[in-house]
Amino acid sequence: QVQLVESGGGLVQAGDSLRLSCAASGRPASSLLMGWFRQTPGKEREFVAGISLNGGRTSSADAVKGRFTISRDNTKSMVYLQMNSLKPEDTAVYYCAATWKPIVPIPVESMAIPIETNEYEYWGQGTQVTVSS
Repeated sequence: QVQLVESGGGLVQAGDSLRLSCAASGRPASSLLMGWFRQTPGKEREFVAGISLNGGRTSSADAVKGRFTISRDNTKSMVYLQMNSLKPEDTAVYYCAATWKPIVPIPVESMAIPIETNEYEYWGQGTQVTVSS
């Protein structure tokens, strides 16, 4: 079983920056593909960014490209989402997600980064990000 705990959300103004953190436990961090999703009331949870097992590759949604950066530190079992130039439309609950990959291809970085919610089996409780205009 994998546990994920997010932190770092809050209320900021448009143009500000925030860094979200996600602490993973229960499995070796290097065996977890990780991602960030967000959700607003009445809407489906949407992919924000994902990162490969070793952090060498990332994927992000068009809406956040150039503003948000996902990274990971497997020595600390942590994943981060650096959010710059925040906009009011970034307001949402942000969720950390993980999928366990006990068997990996060679090279390991060739594994695809999931972008659909049903490709992740573990979720954090979410952290609220509110961006005021």
